[in-house]
Amino acid sequence: MEPQNKQLLHLVFGGELVDIGGTEFRDPAKLDIVGIFPNYASAVSAWRAKAQGSVDNANMRYFVVHLHRFLDPAAPAGAAPAAQP
Repeated sequence: MEPQNKQLLHLVFGGELVDIGGTEFRDPAKLDIVGIFPNYASAVSAWRAKAQGSVDNANMRYFVVHLHRFLDPAAPAGAAPAAQP
């Protein structure tokens, strides 16, 4: 796989926070799981759309999680995940 085409999975999700300065969700059962995306650019695009759509609720926040870092924590940032047997 070419370096510019590396699959670096990202999760986009959000929900209503208890406090706008924190990261504790009011009701984790009501989290909005937007999806898993193959690269950061597509994840940010999805995040931006959801964040703009919830602008009327000050406590609603969306996040981008770098799943590839959890799949291969020893790899340097931006590196492709190790192949699985």
